[in-house]
Amino acid sequence: MSVVMKKAMTDIETLLGNDAANLLSYTCRGIPKESLHLPGPDFVDRVVAHSDRSPSVMRSLQQLFNQGRLGSTGYLSILPVDQGIEHSAGASFAKNPAMFDPENIVKLALEGGCNAVASTLGVLGACSRKYAHKIPFLLKFNHNEFLTFPNKYDQIFFANIRQAKDMGAVAVGATIYFGSADSSRQIVEVSQAFHMAHDLGMATVLWCYLRNSAFKKDKDYHLSADLTGQANHLGVTIEADIIKQKLPENNGGFNILSSKENPYGKTDKRVYTELTSDHPIDLTRYQVANCYMGRAGLINSGGASGENDLAEAVRTAVINKRAGGMGLISGRKAFQKPMKDGIALLNAIQDVYLSKDVTIA
Repeated sequence: MSVVMKKAMTDIETLLGNDAANLLSYTCRGIPKESLHLPGPDFVDRVVAHSDRSPSVMRSLQQLFNQGRLGSTGYLSILPVDQGIEHSAGASFAKNPAMFDPENIVKLALEGGCNAVASTLGVLGACSRKYAHKIPFLLKFNHNEFLTFPNKYDQIFFANIRQAKDMGAVAVGATIYFGSADSSRQIVEVSQAFHMAHDLGMATVLWCYLRNSAFKKDKDYHLSADLTGQANHLGVTIEADIIKQKLPENNGGFNILSSKENPYGKTDKRVYTELTSDHPIDLTRYQVANCYMGRAGLINSGGASGENDLAEAVRTAVINKRAGGMGLISGRKAFQKPMKDGIALLNAIQDVYLSKDVTIA
């Protein structure tokens, strides 16, 4: 499908199946849509222009918003491929060995109609002269290295910000493992790097992930709305322009982790009784609220690949859009498939944001 085609082709309601009515007709009960800074074609002029971001950063953000099938909508569809480091190259690319070649990663993003391709210094550097002027590059400069024995979980720098600028990237990205033993160092490092990126005219994207074995109890509270929401709030505090967060699946992490013997964090009962419910759109709306009510766009991910990738990706996109989010970032679901199937999945995600029938809840 041509990247210039803007018409939505996906049968969203059929893919949602039994969840269609619940997801497409739901109205948020806690935080009203009128209080949000929603995505739109004028987002940079309406929201970013009032901040301390320079004209160069605004131009870089606008380049992201202008690209691909979602160009001029205010929504983002980004292909991320740094899993060769994060999860090992073999585990990531054995299903589709063509992706060992960086050019095929960029081709997938370009032909899939994405707004940007996010990857490592090596991947983007290998083909920057051929593609940096054709699709915005988002250089991910820190990663978790998965070869040390035993495996450890710590985000370390693999690149510097000047390298991103020199290769023509319009944005940089980083991960912070909030809640981990190394999070304080990571916050300082990434904050300093984001400051330099803004000085050089590039936009910033932060993967606000939680990482602590104590967060796994009766449920996996790495996916709790209150904890991920607070991670988002820390991310916008260091001036991330866009926040990447996993879709929430539960709530109440602060309450479960805290006890009289070991108090943890602070929360308020109104987070659970007034601002959120158990509905996935309400939980995601709380994540958006923690991104300064949408002044920093929230992009979610669809999780690991599985048997129902297409339906799961469309469901995640519907939840994100109706909650007030800015888009979706989809990696393994897309790049572990043959090129045409990966393109079809990316286009299906984009169709949700192109659809006038999927509105803000």
